[in-house]
Amino acid sequence: MTAQRLTVAVARQKAEREGQWMANETDNRAAFEVQAQYCDAMAAPITARISRAVGRALTRDTATGRRVLNWPGEPVADAVVLRLVGGLHALHRGGTGGAGLSAAFDGRATDSDKVEAAIADAIATHDALLLPWLDGPPQTNEAARSAGLMTGLLHVATTLGPRVEVLEIGSSAGLNLLIGRMRFDLGGVMTGPPDSPLSIRPAWRGPPPPPGELEVVAARGVDIAPVDVADPRQAARLEAYVWADHQERLTRLATAIAMVRADPVDLVRGNAADWVEAQLALPQMAGVTRVLMHSVVWQYLTVADRDRIREAMAAAGARASVERPLAWVMMEPNRDLHRHEVRVQCWPGDPAMKLVALTHAHGAWVEGLSPPYQTRDYVMRRGAYE
Repeated sequence: MTAQRLTVAVARQKAEREGQWMANETDNRAAFEVQAQYCDAMAAPITARISRAVGRALTRDTATGRRVLNWPGEPVADAVVLRLVGGLHALHRGGTGGAGLSAAFDGRATDSDKVEAAIADAIATHDALLLPWLDGPPQTNEAARSAGLMTGLLHVATTLGPRVEVLEIGSSAGLNLLIGRMRFDLGGVMTGPPDSPLSIRPAWRGPPPPPGELEVVAARGVDIAPVDVADPRQAARLEAYVWADHQERLTRLATAIAMVRADPVDLVRGNAADWVEAQLALPQMAGVTRVLMHSVVWQYLTVADRDRIREAMAAAGARASVERPLAWVMMEPNRDLHRHEVRVQCWPGDPAMKLVALTHAHGAWVEGLSPPYQTRDYVMRRGAYE
């Protein structure tokens, strides 16, 4: 890298950290290729093909095109591509996007020019319907991500004890708040109710997590815009964010939605930092570890809110005791490696944040890591998230 390019890269990284990066049309179009490469790595060729086609098809002739091409923020971190692809997938699933769009999402159309033409026609025809899909980040509430989170919780249980109270931020529809009601097979380590209607068994790589008992005594969550899966329209929106390549995820989603409808989770609307500060101030049960948990949410928080959460956890960690311990479990993206990291932090004792596993973006596989674990705080990196 030349000195000039290095200077530009450093300036961009600083601006992104401070929330001041201003993208341009070139950056915004390039985000579609970045996302496509991530889809390639995640064995999702249909979504990769569509992502590339959308990036080429966008013009300023539609309101949707203008908004994307004029996007003011960092388009990859803002998941702009997945917002729009979700809207197009909803048109396909609703049967209103046209034969060309359906052929693209079914995987029957593989010619890039034909897929681009179908995408362009759908955007022009359904401009008003697609535009609102850009208003908020995708709600990819994938229950299989709980495999990575449960891996982290088993590490917590080994260090601090088997009983945990889960506090989840960015809960979306609250499907991962079901984590204590799911059955897991993590490289041969079994945990969770044997009779659970939802079994999570990712392909396992590397050493398994530490075996042992785990009891989720309580699970609460918050989201800035929670999804009510009791509403069929909101449930359909969740389905639209599932990549067309991965039909098994729709089956798992249907099971998780049925579980929430039968026995609702404790999920509220609110700001993540406000909620974390309030939850950490509540009395804590003796003999129960309070755990902050999240997956693919850190990128959507403001710099100020991320700093507030770090400070609140550090303060609560300083107060933690053997009787009332604290932990942090996260599954967040590594943009460079096209995979996600599972990091764990425990108080009291050694408060270093440890990288204990890597995972597929949607939980298809988990790779357990061996000690000595990498110890550093999570850092977002440049590249695609989903």
